[in-house]
Amino acid sequence: MGRRERKKAQTRQSLADAALELFLERGYDQVGVKDVAEAADVSVTTLFKHFTGKEALVFDQDDDLEAALVAAVRERPPGRSIPQALREHLLLHQTRFAVHAADPRFADFTRMVQETPALRDYSQRMWTRHEAALARAIAEAVGAPGDDVGCAALARFALAARGLILQHPDPRRAADEAFSLLEHGWAASHPGD
Repeated sequence: MGRRERKKAQTRQSLADAALELFLERGYDQVGVKDVAEAADVSVTTLFKHFTGKEALVFDQDDDLEAALVAAVRERPPGRSIPQALREHLLLHQTRFAVHAADPRFADFTRMVQETPALRDYSQRMWTRHEAALARAIAEAVGAPGDDVGCAALARFALAARGLILQHPDPRRAADEAFSLLEHGWAASHPGD
């Protein structure tokens, strides 16, 4: 990464960190984008170069999450099925989630998202976008049309399994069981993929 890209990434991270701190301290609805820009020592124009809006400041890793899901399908090793690749990706994500969950602010962050209608709606739209991108990647990987229902179903069920995995006391067992179901159904309709 070059100097310019590092500087952009640093500014983006500073904005996300300032936003989170202000939102948790004052409450999401009591903080404006101008407050966040001032706290990060940038202009509002600069803030909007990095984030599409106030909600995006909360979900600053949205693009990275989607890119990682798509990469799990596209960059899977030869011989690894799509459900297996998604299982491995979600288990890795669960490990990262556990690290974030250990942060004392995580419970406050989760509560803020759950109690703020704009954030709940944004989160739902975010996962819907991820589902669509994942379904397209799956379709490309198997040479199916972009609107293939089986590919869309696998994407939806894999992302829904994420919630089960994150909430289960034994995430690996939950992933094994959920993706075993997905694997067998997928193998019946797409042998070898």
